[in-house]
Amino acid sequence: MKIVVLDGYTENPGDLSWSGLEEFGELTVYDRTSYEEAPIIAERIGDAEVVITNKTPISRETIDKCPNMKYIAVLATGYNCVDYTYCKEKGIPVSNVPTYGTASVSQYSIALLLEICHHIGHHSQTVFEGKWQNNPEWCYWDYPLIELEGKTIGIIGFGRIGQQEGKIAKALGMNVIAYDVYPNDFGRAIGEYVSLDELLARADVITLHCNLTPENTGMINKANIAKM
Repeated sequence: MKIVVLDGYTENPGDLSWSGLEEFGELTVYDRTSYEEAPIIAERIGDAEVVITNKTPISRETIDKCPNMKYIAVLATGYNCVDYTYCKEKGIPVSNVPTYGTASVSQYSIALLLEICHHIGHHSQTVFEGKWQNNPEWCYWDYPLIELEGKTIGIIGFGRIGQQEGKIAKALGMNVIAYDVYPNDFGRAIGEYVSLDELLARADVITLHCNLTPENTGMINKANIAKM
């Protein structure tokens, strides 16, 4: 069996091993192929049966040019880089990795929030510039600081990442409200489901963890900002 990795560098810049995949067949790994539709994609897939991608697109045209393709694995949560509808017609399974970014993305989102509230990077720089040691007051700060405890976070898109972020926010003492088209008991154990309008009106902090669809494109617009 032939296996092709189209853009392996994104997931493995050199610190991991592909040996686990080599056990299943003849493996070819390309660090980068193309992030836009291009003939080189089909050329590199060739007669491979298994194709592994991260962001390299696999279109209907590429699928038709590679009739030996039997399985596509996406090394990411999102799989819109693959024409999965056509894959279904052709009987080609497509899989993704739905949980690989749950902890890291939610953690990073909270890190950005903390930076907004405390301006840690700015204060670190001003300390190196001598503003702390030359400050006449014992308590030094160069920006207003915001305490998150007791404030309400509104999470739009309360799936795996949104719920993990909700858990972290609760640990910081925040109230959690959420809007999602598919409410579930896991989410109810973390926060309160509300309508989008209520979330916009009540939340002190709003974060988005929803996928981009035609329905929510441009969701943060003039009309919705006016509701905040």
